[in-house]
Amino acid sequence: MTKASADGKVRRAARAALDKRATDLVVLDVRGVSSVADYFLVCSGTSATHVETISDAIRAELKSEGIRPLHAEGVPESGWVLLDYGDVLMHVFLDETRAYYALERLWGDAPAVPVEGS
Repeated sequence: MTKASADGKVRRAARAALDKRATDLVVLDVRGVSSVADYFLVCSGTSATHVETISDAIRAELKSEGIRPLHAEGVPESGWVLLDYGDVLMHVFLDETRAYYALERLWGDAPAVPVEGS
């Protein structure tokens, strides 16, 4: 497996998600407030199929660099797919599920990282 920086991973994943028209993409720098990961990528899809397309695009983009998730959880039909890359957690939601879990509010002390195109 290729060793990539957390910053590099999250930026490549964000680009892949945005290329598939993910909505409301936010990258949170949680290094100062969590020992779980360095970054959270949070974005939304408009349907279960769209959530699947976005999460598949993130996986494919990182896999092309030899980077595979340590763990994946959820199915698009549940409204939330989590891809765990160790230092970066990718959350792809349906809007209703995202509003329910409100990760941005939960991690409100974490600064947002500007991402080109979001």
